[in-house]
Amino acid sequence: MNIMDKFSLKGKTALITGGSRGIGLSVAEGFAQAGADIAIIARGGVAAQAAAEGLKKYDIKAAAFSCDITIPSEVDEMVEAVEDEFGRIDVLVNNAGTAVIRDAIDMSYEELTTIIDLNLTSLFVVSQAVARVMKKQGGGSIINTASMSAHVVNTPQPSSNYNATKAAVVQLTKNLAVEWAPLNIRVNSISPGYIMTELAKSMKEWHEKWIPKIPQNRMASPEELQGAYLYFASDASTYATGSDLIVDGGYTIW
Repeated sequence: MNIMDKFSLKGKTALITGGSRGIGLSVAEGFAQAGADIAIIARGGVAAQAAAEGLKKYDIKAAAFSCDITIPSEVDEMVEAVEDEFGRIDVLVNNAGTAVIRDAIDMSYEELTTIIDLNLTSLFVVSQAVARVMKKQGGGSIINTASMSAHVVNTPQPSSNYNATKAAVVQLTKNLAVEWAPLNIRVNSISPGYIMTELAKSMKEWHEKWIPKIPQNRMASPEELQGAYLYFASDASTYATGSDLIVDGGYTIW
């Protein structure tokens, strides 16, 4: 097989949580350009529907599904609906997540558990539900969005809750990779650095402190992550599992 053919996603279906904006939407666009059919999952049904409609210009099938992934029963219903609509799920991108910036000494219990529930617990629940579909099919690829915050303590913003969940995502990825390797389900994670998403834009007051610490001296666009996600989603990475790929402009090097 030609190496470029290995990067094709034609005939595959990808389910992407948090797929209506930011990194998730950019990944969806990259996958659609590579030929994948796309299931966009988001809490906001209108935004998800708009994202799905926009992907159809790539001549692929796309559909939106509204789901609160912190509620296991909704996840089960959503995964069943995606399987019914597309017939299979070949790739899962666990991208939904958020951050609450608060000094640990002042952080409320709710600010802690909300981040854990969305960034970590729901990732496990969605992975479990989709893995059951992949098991029936004979395999698949799961890609978890972690963060360079899994590897360093970001400054100056206090984000112990966020950083802890992302470190847990990397370790969970490794555990699931080992457990599910016999099922031909690969599980990898990607750890982005500072990406110019809506969330990062809302933290503009810190940009002047972040950028000098990045060897490439800039933040990235979401499109600059598409190749990393495509690698793990495609047959170009059939021997990669349990890996964490840091894409941070060199931030974690020094």
